[in-house]
Amino acid sequence: MRLDKFLSQQLGISRSLVIRELRSGLVTINDEVVKSGSYKIQPDDDVAYDGNLLQQITGPRYFMLHKPQGYVCSTDDPINPTILYFIDEPVADKLHAAGRLDMDTTGLVLLTDDGQWSHRITSPRHHCEKTYLVTLENPVAEDTAKQFAAGIALNGEKDLTKPAVLEPVEGEDYMVRLTISEGRYHQVKRMFAAVGNHVVALHRERIGAIVLDADLGEGEYRPLTQLEIDSVGLVK
Repeated sequence: MRLDKFLSQQLGISRSLVIRELRSGLVTINDEVVKSGSYKIQPDDDVAYDGNLLQQITGPRYFMLHKPQGYVCSTDDPINPTILYFIDEPVADKLHAAGRLDMDTTGLVLLTDDGQWSHRITSPRHHCEKTYLVTLENPVAEDTAKQFAAGIALNGEKDLTKPAVLEPVEGEDYMVRLTISEGRYHQVKRMFAAVGNHVVALHRERIGAIVLDADLGEGEYRPLTQLEIDSVGLVK
């Protein structure tokens, strides 16, 4: 990567300001002052600004976050706090959510700067499954699982939902697990509304083969393992 582009990303400043900082002699590479923005940074170079070492990003990044309520999954929002509040990584604003959650929904969010990888999760043609733990206002009617398996009509849409799997949670009358393979707007809430029920709380547990790490508390995150990253390539 060119030095000027790297500094612009790391410092969050424009290219014109980067040129000024370079001319001031504040940037060093391997302890040598460098003033040319066209310098090509190598992976083993130590780049520092005003004596502070800047961390290089050498490849695509993949994380899982346990999202709490009250945060939006966009990377920039003028009103609401975003999930990037929790991500302590260089150039965190370059990350995006591979499949968003509503502000009041909790659970698994995958973040990456690899657009092709996230496309395999979000593209409708790949039918990536997502599993949600759903808390309802009323107990589930006996025929709901059969209706969801057959596909139901959502308000304002002509196409039925794709077959979904509804499973009871042992010992819970007001809680179920729902696995869907689509990503329609507010789909889970609208599916239950279509059968006369109301979602009180929603928590995503799984995306494809990636399951939310039980050791992550709300607001905590970790890098994905290579096995988890590679599993997305297996999505049909």
